Amino acid sequence: MTATTDTPDAGTAAATPAAAHAGLARPPLRDAGEPGRATRLEAALGDPFDPGNPHGHLALLRADDAREVPEATEELLARAGLAAEFVPHDLGGRLTDLEELARVLRPVFRRDLALGYGFGVTSLFAASSVWTAGTERQRQALARVLLDGGRVSIVHREVAHANAILRHELTAARTPHGGFLLSGRKEAVINADRADAFVSYARTSDEDGPGSHSVLLLGPGEPASGEVRRLARVETPGMRGARFSGLELTDVALPGTALVGSVGDGVSLALRSFQISHCLVPGTVLAGVDSVLRQAVRAATEGRPDGQPARRWHKVLSGVFADLLACDAMAVTGLRALSLLPQDAYLLAAAVKYMMPDLLREDLEELATVLGARGYDRGPRYGGFQKLARDLPVAGLGHSGTAVCQAVLVPQLPRLARTAWFRSQEPPAELFRPGAPLPPFDHRRLAHFGTDDLLTATLIGVAERLADQRSRGPLWDALAGLAQTFVEELRVLRARCSTLAASGNTAFDPQACALADRYALVLAAAACLGVWEGQAGSGSFLEYPAWAVLALGRIGRRLGARVPELPAEAAETALAEVLGRCREGRSLDLYGTELAG
Repeated sequence: MTATTDTPDAGTAAATPAAAHAGLARPPLRDAGEPGRATRLEAALGDPFDPGNPHGHLALLRADDAREVPEATEELLARAGLAAEFVPHDLGGRLTDLEELARVLRPVFRRDLALGYGFGVTSLFAASSVWTAGTERQRQALARVLLDGGRVSIVHREVAHANAILRHELTAARTPHGGFLLSGRKEAVINADRADAFVSYARTSDEDGPGSHSVLLLGPGEPASGEVRRLARVETPGMRGARFSGLELTDVALPGTALVGSVGDGVSLALRSFQISHCLVPGTVLAGVDSVLRQAVRAATEGRPDGQPARRWHKVLSGVFADLLACDAMAVTGLRALSLLPQDAYLLAAAVKYMMPDLLREDLEELATVLGARGYDRGPRYGGFQKLARDLPVAGLGHSGTAVCQAVLVPQLPRLARTAWFRSQEPPAELFRPGAPLPPFDHRRLAHFGTDDLLTATLIGVAERLADQRSRGPLWDALAGLAQTFVEELRVLRARCSTLAASGNTAFDPQACALADRYALVLAAAACLGVWEGQAGSGSFLEYPAWAVLALGRIGRRLGARVPELPAEAAETALAEVLGRCREGRSLDLYGTELAG
């Protein structure tokens, strides 16, 4: 289905006073200049829509079709020293700030999720447990692998609702001399055929529970005894250019010094270190949806008078743009929390990855209606859509990833209801100022406990302050009303979640899971409000409440809340902004940064 060519009337965004606010987006954010490394990488990768670009969409799609690694682009990333982004600064790398890391990676993920994963971000996820609890010798050894251009792969433990990546696990038996014999088989491990080291979550106890697994570092180099078999490559339905292979270990002897942390620390280390991937994956994958929204804008405006889309696409384009900003607000808030408040960030991190996949999938479905037949195109302009739709579930954003985060959130709901909601203090304002300086990130400060709920306190505080701003105009009045709607939803959640404790283990209880869904959406609304308020005085598009009104309205409808008709100015302003950014070649995230094409 393609857009009709009816002429826009005076009611379109271009004809409204609200369109003037599109100009507020430059500069996009206070203190949010694009990191120089991100700018250089964007320029080096070049215009993704240029069919002659060896790093553009067409070349990447051809590699995907052939299930091949895009070697030329991997070589470019290696020359750019991208692996150093995954190594902490005190170990010789560049990693000091997770928000900055996400921004450096977005040029890669904007073009190809499989490239972002396959080249190396999974090395960070594997190494994070070593950065978190490893000895100095372990940390130095792994840092040297990455800085020398090597790869580290993670061997996950088996979890409920497992896909091929999470199915089956390794076991580690203690030896009389204090070492371990590592055995087992995994069906699909990314880069198993070319990894220089493996970080394995291996079962060290026959009993289930938090002490059932330990983390062991295998490599670099061959083990003293036993066999490591790198099996045939596994064909996955998505991320076809990434290399997944089977891995089989038989009585691989490891010394006691291979243990990361203590015996039985595996689950604890996963809860601590996986907070990084829970925020970083959505915060980078979002760049791929940014690209699809740009494609949809092109499809909706091709051949149109004055470059304006048909009226029937206004709601979709402005709404998905608002969703993208809402998702970015939540992901960036989570990334900043890991530096600012690492002792209280673990629930927020789980909520980020729990909530964002559904929103991004829904957005792709909406954009498919705009793309129509172009969505099946295999050329450089639109070919990335089908690829992204295939890649998202494999990128940890499918059912298994949701179940892992659900298992973190649900057991905490009764405690939050009794002790945190309407009692926690508001977090520092710096949490909601994307691009503002952060204290150096330290993996070792990550925790998987805490008594405060970072964002619900912000929700309540912003709602109270908005009550005094209703007279500023219809958008402020609408935003105040929406904020209060989410405060009331939190009150309902408190009443309902406080009764869950009596039901024992609620991790996968349908009622408890439904409440976790609602809680995550409340946190998304709170992140939007925090980021909006944090832009006061910036003179940016984000300071104006249009995007927050539109985002909260869409989140409220997903909750089934009563959302009144929103001021038309909200959608008109958002549409004008998205069209303006596309014309100027700027990203459709919180930063509005300049793109190569």
